[in-house]
Amino acid sequence: CSLGDITHSDACYEKALEVSNDRSARAKRCLAYNAYGRGEYEKSKILWESALALNSMYSNGWFALGAAALKARDVEKALDGFTRAVQLDPENGEAWNNIACLHMIKKKSKESFIAFKEALKYKRDSWQMWENYSQVAFDVGNIGQSLEAIKMVLNMTNNKRIDVELLEKIMQYLEERTSARLTAVTNDDDLPSQTSSDSIPCSVNPSANAEKNAGRLRENEHLLEFLGKILQQIVRSESRPELWGLYARWHRIKGDLTMCCEALLKQVRSYQGSNLWKDEDRFKSFAQASLDLCEVYMDISSSTNSRRELHTAEMHLKNTLKQASSLVLRFMDRVAASFTFSAGTFSDTEEFRKLEACLDEVKIKLQAETTAS
Repeated sequence: CSLGDITHSDACYEKALEVSNDRSARAKRCLAYNAYGRGEYEKSKILWESALALNSMYSNGWFALGAAALKARDVEKALDGFTRAVQLDPENGEAWNNIACLHMIKKKSKESFIAFKEALKYKRDSWQMWENYSQVAFDVGNIGQSLEAIKMVLNMTNNKRIDVELLEKIMQYLEERTSARLTAVTNDDDLPSQTSSDSIPCSVNPSANAEKNAGRLRENEHLLEFLGKILQQIVRSESRPELWGLYARWHRIKGDLTMCCEALLKQVRSYQGSNLWKDEDRFKSFAQASLDLCEVYMDISSSTNSRRELHTAEMHLKNTLKQASSLVLRFMDRVAASFTFSAGTFSDTEEFRKLEACLDEVKIKLQAETTAS
C-alpha cells in the first residue's frame, strides 16, 4: 500500500489485496479513491462498501461512500453513507447538508428541515445552505425561520441573491392569514348575544380562545414586521418591478395606502421603457401593476373624499390605453418593417380590456362626485 501511495498505481493496492487475502481495508479505500478520481463512481461505491465492511469506524469512508453513491445516482445508498458519517462525527456540517439536500430530492421537507438545522450549527458561512434552508422552512410552515434564512442570504451575498418566488409565497401566506383573521373578527362581532346557558357549548373556553387568538395576532405582526425589514433592505439596492410590487402589498397589509401607492408607482415606472411596447408579457405585467395602482388611488379617494387621486388614475389609464392602441396604428403604417409582434397584440389582451373597465369605473366615480357636489 505504501508503494501504491507513492506510485499511485492500482496494481500495488491490488497486490496488497492479494497478499492479505482480500482483507486489506486500506487497499480497498485507496482503490475506491482512485476510481472516484477517474469518474468510475459505481466502482468506487462498491469498493467503499467492501472497505467499510472490514472497518466500519472510518467516518471519512462513510462520507466518501455517500459522495460516490450520489455521483452514481444511488440516492438511498448516498443517504445511508452520509447518515453513518454523522453518527460517527455529529459535527460534520457537510454531511448534514448532504442529508438535507437528499431529503429535499425525496420531497421530505420535515426531515430536510431537521438536517439543515444540524448542518447550520457547524457550517454557517454557506449562503447556498441558508437558501435551501429558507425553502424547506417555508415548506414545513416555519415562516419565521424561512425569513431568518432569507435575511442571512441577503447579508452574505450583499443583497445579490433574492428569491422572489419564495418572498411571493410568504407574502401570499401572510395576506391570507391577515384576511382570515379579519374575517374571524367580523364574524365574532356579528354573533348574537348568548344569554341562555343551554346555548353555550361547554367545551368552549373564552379565555383560552382569546389568549390563543392574541398569540396568533402577535406572531402575525412579528412576521409582517420581519418581512417588511427584509423588503426595505432589498429595495434600497434593487429596483426590479416585482420587488416594488411585493413592497406595495406589504404596505397594503399594514394599512398604509400612501406608501403602497408610492411603491406601486415605482413598480409601474420600472416596467416603462422602450421594451414595454415590444414585449407582450412585459405589457401584461405593466397593465396589472397599473390596475393595482389605480385601485389604490380609488381607495385613497374614498377614504379622503379627494378627487385628485381619481384624476391621476384617469390620466394614467388614458395615456396607457392610448399608447397601447397607437401600437396598432404604428404597425399599420410600417407593415414592411420587421416587427416581432402582430397588429392588435395589446388591444386584444385581457389586460387591455381590464384597463378599459377600470377607466370606466374611475369616470363613474368622478361623475358621481361631480353630481354630489
